[in-house]
Amino acid sequence: MKNDSNLSLMLGSYLLRKAGPTAIARKRQSRLNELVAFARANSPYYKDLYKGLPEHIEDIKQLPVTNKKKLMAQFDEWATDRDVTYEKVQKFLDAPENIGQPFLGNYRVATTSGSTGSRGIFLMDAKTDAVAKAFGTSFILSGLGLRHLPVMFSARTALIIATGGHTAGNSRLKSGNTGDKPNVGKRQLFSVHLPLAELVSQLNQYQPAMLHGYASTIVLLANEQEAGRLHINPILVLPTSEGLTDREYYTVIRAFRANVATFYGSTECGLAAQGCRYHWQHLTSDWVIVEPVDADFQPVASGVQSHTVLVSNLTNYVQPILRYDIGDSILMRPDRCPCGNPMPAFQVLGRVADILNFPAQDGTAVKITSLQLSTLFDSVPEIQLPQVIQTDSTTLRVRLLIAKEANQDQVWQKVQSEINNLLRSHKLEHVQVERATEPPEQAMGGKYREVIPLNR
Repeated sequence: MKNDSNLSLMLGSYLLRKAGPTAIARKRQSRLNELVAFARANSPYYKDLYKGLPEHIEDIKQLPVTNKKKLMAQFDEWATDRDVTYEKVQKFLDAPENIGQPFLGNYRVATTSGSTGSRGIFLMDAKTDAVAKAFGTSFILSGLGLRHLPVMFSARTALIIATGGHTAGNSRLKSGNTGDKPNVGKRQLFSVHLPLAELVSQLNQYQPAMLHGYASTIVLLANEQEAGRLHINPILVLPTSEGLTDREYYTVIRAFRANVATFYGSTECGLAAQGCRYHWQHLTSDWVIVEPVDADFQPVASGVQSHTVLVSNLTNYVQPILRYDIGDSILMRPDRCPCGNPMPAFQVLGRVADILNFPAQDGTAVKITSLQLSTLFDSVPEIQLPQVIQTDSTTLRVRLLIAKEANQDQVWQKVQSEINNLLRSHKLEHVQVERATEPPEQAMGGKYREVIPLNR
C-alpha cells in the first residue's frame, strides 16, 4: 500500500512485463490477495460478503460479483475508512468549490452516471492516483514516440471534458489547483458542452499539439477538420471514455494525420488498457483483472463476445472494486496481437459513441453527443436513473427515476432547465423536451441506455 513515485511505478511495471506472463500473474495474484485481506478486515460490506470463503483466495472466481447499485446501497459499509460516510461525501459534493479538493484530506472524489445510468460516487486514494498517473504518462509517451517526446513537456494540450461537477476528468485536472481559470500549465480546458462552432473557433485559436477529449467529440471535430472549418495540426490525438468503430478510428487518423492513441478505462477501474495500431486494447494486467462473462457471470472463451465484463481494480483500498460488473461487452483476442504487445488484447463492443442529429432552424444540421446530455445529470443527485430518447428530429422525451424523498417537480424543473440551456447554446430552441410518465426502460440485453438517438 506504500505510495511509490511516478518513475518507480513506471519502471516496476516495465521490468515486470519484461519478466514475462508468469511473473505478471504471480504479482497480480499477490496484489489481489493483499486487497481481499484488507477489504475483509476494514470493510463491513466485504467482511459480510466474504464470510464463509477460504482465508486465501486461489481463484478470483471464488469471490461474489458486485455492481454499482449494490455498492452504493451499502456506501458507508463499503468504505474501508470508517470516517467515510455518504452524508459527509454528499455534503462535500454539494459545494462547487470542493471540485478537485481532497475529501477528508486524503481522497479525490468523482461522480459518474456511467453507461447504465445508475449514479455512482467513487473515492480514489493516493495509490490509485499514483498508478493512474504513471500509466497515463507511459501511455502518452508511447503514443508520441521518441521523436516527439519534447511535446509532452513544452507544447499545448487541449482537454475537452465536462468541466462542471465532480466528474472524474474534472476532479483529476483540478486536483491541487485553486481558482477556476481554464489554463493549467501548458494545458487548456474546453467544455464539451460548447456549441460545435464555438469549440472549433477556440481550437483554431489555441492550436494544440495534443488533442484529448471524449471520443464522440473527437469524431465530430475530425469531421469539421475534413470539412475545412477546423484547422489544427495535433501530433497526438487521445479519444477517451467511449469506444470508436473502425470507421470512426480511421476517420480521426485521416482527418488529423496524427498518432491516435486510444485506451479503455473508467472511474471505477482507471486506465485499464491501451490501444494499439490494430485497434485492440491491451490490458494493464498487473493492476487490473478483466473477466468476460455471460449473463450468468460464467466465463466466456476468447473469441466469443461477452454479455458483460467483471473488473477488479487492484489499486483502490478505500473503496475496493472487486469482480465489479461494469456493463460492457467485450471480445478477447484468442491469439497474440500482431502489434507485438504480449499483454492480453480485447475489443470493446458495447461502448460505441452515439450522436443525436437535429435540424437547425436555418436548415443546417446540428450534432450533440450523448455525453453532452448524460453529463448534465451528474449535478442532480436525486436522479437514480435517467433516460433521454429522441423520439423525432425535434423532440426529446425524458424518463427519470427519482429518489422517493425528493421533490419530483423541482427535480424535473432543474433537468428541463439544464437540457434547454444546452439546446439553446446550440441554437436549438425549437426542440421540445417532454416529461415522460413512464420510467426508464431496459434494452433487450437488460441494460439501461441513458441516451437513445433517433432510429437507434
